[in-house]
Amino acid sequence: MKRFPIVQGEYKVIAEPDVMITTLLGSCIAVCLQDRVARVGGMNHFLLAEPSGDRVLSDADMQCYGVHAMELLINEMMKKGAIRSRMTAQLYGGANVVSGLGTIGHSNAAFAQRFLEVEGISVRHSDVGGRRARKVEFLPWEGKARCTFVQDSVPTVPVKIPAAEVGGELELF
Repeated sequence: MKRFPIVQGEYKVIAEPDVMITTLLGSCIAVCLQDRVARVGGMNHFLLAEPSGDRVLSDADMQCYGVHAMELLINEMMKKGAIRSRMTAQLYGGANVVSGLGTIGHSNAAFAQRFLEVEGISVRHSDVGGRRARKVEFLPWEGKARCTFVQDSVPTVPVKIPAAEVGGELELF
């Protein structure tokens, strides 16, 4: 099986069997879309909902925003034969992993849900919120996704602390 990992600001659309799209999410959102009739599916990964203010952004920067990432994903699917009215969605991520960043994850998830509702795309499954990172694996041809939590703890490496010298002189300034 071919695997295509995507990161923030990327998306991938597939119209062939035995292909998986994967990503890792914290506060970011991944939307998996599929048209079951056309057998076309895709996933995006966005960092924030919408840009603030009147900043001029490059195309690469715009892809980090949900408002742009969703349009890119939908349009690419339509180029490969999908019809918007047949698309269904699965929604993942939006965790508030870092407490100092407020509720970015919650805001991202709320944006994605609103966007899909406005576009008339039904959400088949949603796994958003919480405080833990997620790994998402999506099979676009079948429209199946698996979401697992990433282990919270990071393995620790033992550190050797040198023994204090005995009998040395200490000079204070």
